[in-house]
Amino acid sequence: MLFLRFAIATDHYVIEASQVAEVLPWLALKRLPAAPAWVAGAFSYRGEPVPVIDLTRLATGVSAPERRSTRLVLVHYPAPGPNARRLGVLVERATDTLRADASAFRSSGVDLPEGRYLGPVLDTDDGLVQWVRIDQLLTDEARSLLFDAARDALTETPGALS
Repeated sequence: MLFLRFAIATDHYVIEASQVAEVLPWLALKRLPAAPAWVAGAFSYRGEPVPVIDLTRLATGVSAPERRSTRLVLVHYPAPGPNARRLGVLVERATDTLRADASAFRSSGVDLPEGRYLGPVLDTDDGLVQWVRIDQLLTDEARSLLFDAARDALTETPGALS
């Protein structure tokens, strides 16, 4: 199985490549007033409003650094298919892939209700790599907030990427 590899601070993570629609450079986002701090904003992608979350901020409380290696990963949310929406996820150092057997990942041994998106881990030569489960990133409340707010914000202000 192929994964997109990225970092949050000094730790390594992966997203299943089949969940990734496109990897974009950091771009200007429309802010969503009164949204949680981990919501980076929204943008228009081929006419579709796309909310963007800062995964580093969600996981650590500190925003992703504005570096050339910080990427906006468009993912199929909750999963590829006809009902999937696009969700933007800001991640650090998303410049590499990893090929691994899904069955090689093991439980981290820690149950994190607030980090339910943090899946099993894989022991690699570079240390542990943790699988981020895209379908577990948002609560029902956050999903409603993000997709409705992104649509509303971008109908008021035309977006950037078409």
